Amino acid sequence: MTAKKSKTEDNIELMISDDEKYMLAALGESRKALEENEVPIGCIIVGGDSVIARGHNLTQTLNDPTAHAEMQAITAAAAYLSGKYLDRCTLYVTVEPCPMCAAALNWAQIGKIVYGCKDPKRGFSLFKPSLLHPKTEVVSGILDGECEKLMKEFFAKKRKAKTIRKKNK
Repeated sequence: MTAKKSKTEDNIELMISDDEKYMLAALGESRKALEENEVPIGCIIVGGDSVIARGHNLTQTLNDPTAHAEMQAITAAAAYLSGKYLDRCTLYVTVEPCPMCAAALNWAQIGKIVYGCKDPKRGFSLFKPSLLHPKTEVVSGILDGECEKLMKEFFAKKRKAKTIRKKNK
């Protein structure tokens, strides 16, 4: 993992790793999901040194329970590469993939998965043996605080709205 200089909006130089840089891009995708009132999970796929695919949750928008960020990005990356195997690619996702997405990543033979925060209720790591391809490398905890904060705020807002609706009935 290499560190690179990056500048903030205030022109302050920071040293960030490639994993952090790409996770920030995935967080940008999660904010797009949030703007569309979707669960704020975002994902990018990097091939070489370039982002080749992006995705964010679209399950509500498309009325499709399989329209997870990872599924959107896998499809886009496979189309970009004109092939179904992503063994030389890295997927960056803000939340630990679910079992469905992990199985799809297995079929795509993704080379590496980097995720932000764990999903203690629905994450793939709850299942043994692993749902991932045996050669897939996994890194977790990259910008986990920021990733987790988006999720917690989203669901707190949903719970509050539900409580208000119940009171108004």
